[in-house]
Amino acid sequence: MFKRKPREQDPLRDTKVPELPAQCQPELTRGEKVLASAQEDNTGVWIVLTTYRILTMAENGDVQVNREWHEVDTGSWDPDTFTLSASWIDSVRGLQWQLRKVTGPGRIPEVFRERVSASVILVREVNLGSKRTARITIRKVLATRELIDQVILGPATHGVDPELTAATEEIRQELRGQAGLSPV
Repeated sequence: MFKRKPREQDPLRDTKVPELPAQCQPELTRGEKVLASAQEDNTGVWIVLTTYRILTMAENGDVQVNREWHEVDTGSWDPDTFTLSASWIDSVRGLQWQLRKVTGPGRIPEVFRERVSASVILVREVNLGSKRTARITIRKVLATRELIDQVILGPATHGVDPELTAATEEIRQELRGQAGLSPV
């Protein structure tokens, strides 16, 4: 007869899934579901991850952030501080949420990663040295399955750089072709 070893405590797995308050239930579109939610420690906002977007909602239900997954540029989960960070493709200031004390993170870290990854189809970097960089991506709008391209210039890239513009456009057209998109 086999005996199972007792499971070791894993704070990410053993956190009880928090009940999202009724006033923080987002309006969902056809096919959209809430996949994870947690309440932020310091501000009390609710982070709600759905199949198509990331939302933050005040305790009274007011929506503060409503972004589709293809709008997330980068994100990270720090297990030491229980902090989720997200930055956006349009350079709007990134956000951080600490998810330790009130509800714990629940499934937020894994759902966040999975949803962002699901929206990324192809990625290429252009690096011409001297902080002349760009990233070109083909992303999927998860709600419609439409493919779009994005060009994100490096943080130190300023002004008009004809060489970087030409290299970026060449890669952009190449990726569009690989994804079956028409040239633009």
